[in-house]
Amino acid sequence: MLIEPPIDKLVEQIGCKYALVCLVTKRGRELQQKIGEENAIPDGTNPISYAAKEVYEGNVEPVYED
Repeated sequence: MLIEPPIDKLVEQIGCKYALVCLVTKRGRELQQKIGEENAIPDGTNPISYAAKEVYEGNVEPVYED
């Protein structure tokens, strides 16, 4: 279960639960593929938790297409 960062704050920041899930999942997959690379994510960190932290800090933002 994701405790930090708080889900409510992430939803407020992104604006939609569905968009949040899509964004964190996509970024988590990218991180999962980079695990073998240097400085991808700290050892033992769950890629989804790390992706949520990146979204919370503003390092990853959604791109909306029309």
